[in-house]
Amino acid sequence: MRTQGAILLLVCAFLMPAFAVDNEKEADRVKEAAQVLKEIVNIPDNIPNDLLDKSECVIVFPGVKKVAMGVGGSYGRGAMTCRTGEDFTGLWSAPTLMALEGGSIGFQLGGESTDFVLLVMNDRGAMSLLGSKVKLGADASAAAGPKGRSAAAATDVVMQAEMLSYSRSRGLFAGVSLEGSTLRPDNDANALVYGSPIAARDIVKGTVAVPSAAKPMVDVLNEHSPKNRSEKK
Repeated sequence: MRTQGAILLLVCAFLMPAFAVDNEKEADRVKEAAQVLKEIVNIPDNIPNDLLDKSECVIVFPGVKKVAMGVGGSYGRGAMTCRTGEDFTGLWSAPTLMALEGGSIGFQLGGESTDFVLLVMNDRGAMSLLGSKVKLGADASAAAGPKGRSAAAATDVVMQAEMLSYSRSRGLFAGVSLEGSTLRPDNDANALVYGSPIAARDIVKGTVAVPSAAKPMVDVLNEHSPKNRSEKK
């Protein structure tokens, strides 16, 4: 018995540092998402604030890079926060960690990494993302988001799309199509951040405390878009 106990303690001694490193890595990921969001909302010709006010969730993928997968592909990891409440009308929630995968997201200049921001514009888009893997263009409609004053001229695009997507690479900010890419909750990362497995839909309800690493991301959105101004709301 003593030998088994000693072995168990030895295993724990090896696993704990690895767990701490993984947890810190996910916390850094949320901090990077917050920094990207803060910089983008302060760009003069940025995401139109009226679109941000009508969105129900915001997803940020900082530093997505192209990777070698067959003929090429990309993989990004980021965070999604939603307005709390059953109708997505409350303040912004603790974030669920998300993964972005696909061969069509390699919009990069000179191999540089690209930041992506997605606005989820309605209940259907939000609930589908919180449930399972979603393929953009098939399971959920997506479009390149209008920016600056061009938003007023893109009413049809905004009304039809469940998600609007933007990119930033080498300082250039633009709407970008992510059709063909997939989005899914990163459940393993969520377990690390929150200390136990929690479903993505439960995290964004508003009953889970916002981790300290995620507070800057939530604060930016509560400052710039504290209220859901969709007509139906």
